[in-house]
Amino acid sequence: MLGKGTLLFSLLPALMVSPPVSDAQTTVEKATLAGGCFWCMVHPFEKLDGVLEVKAGYTGGHTENPAYGDVVSGETGHVEAVQIIFDPSRTTYSEILDLFWRQIDPTDSGGQFVDRGPQYATAVFYHSESQKQTALKSRDHLDRSGTYDKPVVTQIRAFSGFYEAEAYHQDYHKKNPMGYGQYRSGSGRDLYLTRIWKGKTEKNRSTPQRKAYRKQSEGELRKILTPLQYRVTRENGTEEPFNNAYWNQKERGIYVDVVSGEVLFSSLDKYDSKTGWPSFTKPLAPENIVLKEDQKLFSTRTEVRSRHADSHLGHVFEDGPPPTGRRYCMNSAALRFVPEKDLVKEGYGEYVKAF
Repeated sequence: MLGKGTLLFSLLPALMVSPPVSDAQTTVEKATLAGGCFWCMVHPFEKLDGVLEVKAGYTGGHTENPAYGDVVSGETGHVEAVQIIFDPSRTTYSEILDLFWRQIDPTDSGGQFVDRGPQYATAVFYHSESQKQTALKSRDHLDRSGTYDKPVVTQIRAFSGFYEAEAYHQDYHKKNPMGYGQYRSGSGRDLYLTRIWKGKTEKNRSTPQRKAYRKQSEGELRKILTPLQYRVTRENGTEEPFNNAYWNQKERGIYVDVVSGEVLFSSLDKYDSKTGWPSFTKPLAPENIVLKEDQKLFSTRTEVRSRHADSHLGHVFEDGPPPTGRRYCMNSAALRFVPEKDLVKEGYGEYVKAF
């Protein structure tokens, strides 16, 4: 799976889902829903009153006992899904569907967010005729609501069997909260859901917001930065030309603030200025760049700082190449490079499309 593969270390055999535990006084029902990456579809439903259990797994295909590697190949016909065991006396199937629509992009027929392919398609797998009719009405209501500018394409399909995913996939948000948070944000899911549902009433809303940058104390910075990084970012220092990490770097990726991680520049805008420092024609995220007048060295220059961390980055000059004519001359010590292959894993998935 794009965006998740580098976080996985082994593939374990898949298991058929076990029947829910119930007693004579409790009648339980199942809801089986596909919403792309099943990591992101577990915890929203766990918070819903009346939900007894949520399992990640595979459904809808033609292969028995599929493993994760089989499913992500796209050749089994299975999709990643969750199966929800719930008490209908405490929550209804309609309420579960309402929450489901608020976790996905139901207009995308090619996958979900950064994960592409039929194995990430959205679908509702009904367990009864009653569920089928409820799902069809719910989808049609959403389609007519005007929430989206494209038609809702989520399929309503008959349930045919569910295979539990490997153990390391279950409750991934609890086992690896940092990786989970980075994946959710980096995949583009959270950004999309916030844009679509902002200002709308949402029962049991569970979509986490993008984490704000936290400005760290000077004491903290002295502990986490090297002496050179501290001298450059906090004391407006300058590193040696031709003797720094990124002056001759050619790998594809983005450059972020070494202190805060805020996005600054892209390798696509980097060029060899022959000065010995990494140089760019423009910033990737102009909103994270602050320009200040600098009158040191007996001349007036334009200093470049980061907005959130207030790190000294370098200077910008008007002697760059087309199309901007600018040269953002940066200190490698103020930057951290994130390779293209690691963008999703590190929470920068929204920039994948740039490459």
